[in-house]
Amino acid sequence: MRIQVNVPTFNEAENIEEFLRRTRAAVPTADILVLDDNSPDGTAELAERIAKEVGQVEVLRRPSKKGLGAAYRAGFGIGIDRGYDLLVQIDADLSHDPAALPSLIDAVDDSVGLVIGSRYVPGGEVPHWPAHRRAASKYGNLYARMMLGHDIQDSTSGFRIFPARVLEAIEFHETKANGYLFQIELAYRVALGGFELREIPITFTDRARGQSKMNFKVVAEEMTYVSWWGVRDRVSPHWAGAKFKPSAFKKGMNKR
Repeated sequence: MRIQVNVPTFNEAENIEEFLRRTRAAVPTADILVLDDNSPDGTAELAERIAKEVGQVEVLRRPSKKGLGAAYRAGFGIGIDRGYDLLVQIDADLSHDPAALPSLIDAVDDSVGLVIGSRYVPGGEVPHWPAHRRAASKYGNLYARMMLGHDIQDSTSGFRIFPARVLEAIEFHETKANGYLFQIELAYRVALGGFELREIPITFTDRARGQSKMNFKVVAEEMTYVSWWGVRDRVSPHWAGAKFKPSAFKKGMNKR
């Protein structure tokens, strides 16, 4: 299988070298696409220098900070156009251990629509998080399950693997979210499409260097849109017409 690892960056100069070396060691044959939103700290330049040493790394310089969702939509589009089989999502801040990539890749088979590196299934861990942050994350995921009617334990996880054919089938390019809400939106589309979602336990280690992008505005956006989607889909379950029925998704997959 041809694998493209997509990693969005903004001011990750302190982490990008270690990330690229560890990712290359974990998946020696994968291609890595760094999606940099014009980081003022020189992330892109450093990534390009390391790319010459580790190989199979491309840096896409985006003109401005457009958000996580916009970066991933760009990376997925490139990956699909180039014929990759699997498209990986992973953070550059080393909160996701690249060494876990082989176990996530091994979990992919023909029946799976999404593999999630999950903090909240048995075996998953979030060491060193304060109690209030752990509670906010777990209850946020519980709220998403209740409102959206799926059973994903960690729908906010950004450590994921998608088969390219599934991203095409769920029309990923029509997603709207640009912040961390993008993770929930995309997983929800996979669930609506009737695909199997598989959660593999991971240890999530909070960033040691640099500044987190999580803030109150991000959390408020997630809660607002999850509430709206949940109410909308209960009041008008056919809001998107036939294209969100599983049969329509499978039809889209068969075109590939």
